[in-house]
Amino acid sequence: MEKLSFRFAGQHAVGPFAPVLVGVVGSGNLEVLLEPDPGAGGCRVEVSTSARGFGTIWEAVLRDFQQRHDFADVAVSINDMGATPAVVSLRLDQAATQLAHRGGQP
Repeated sequence: MEKLSFRFAGQHAVGPFAPVLVGVVGSGNLEVLLEPDPGAGGCRVEVSTSARGFGTIWEAVLRDFQQRHDFADVAVSINDMGATPAVVSLRLDQAATQLAHRGGQP
């Protein structure tokens, strides 16, 4: 397993929310967990992945997600089993949608 850490600036603090979990860890899939990270001032992302050597691709997909949602005070944890960038984007957007439905503002 490779562990990657990223931090992105963000302007939209979501406020208190219950953790959001989408997806499942399985071949070609991943799970995404959004949790409050009060006072972080940005978005912190931790990735555990079975696919080594794809850090620049992870950073590009995550940067795109953060540019669209501009989260602040949010921690994202991703457990990956070889998902494609399209699946990663889908799961991240599903988590942001779930957060919005719970009263958060992505």
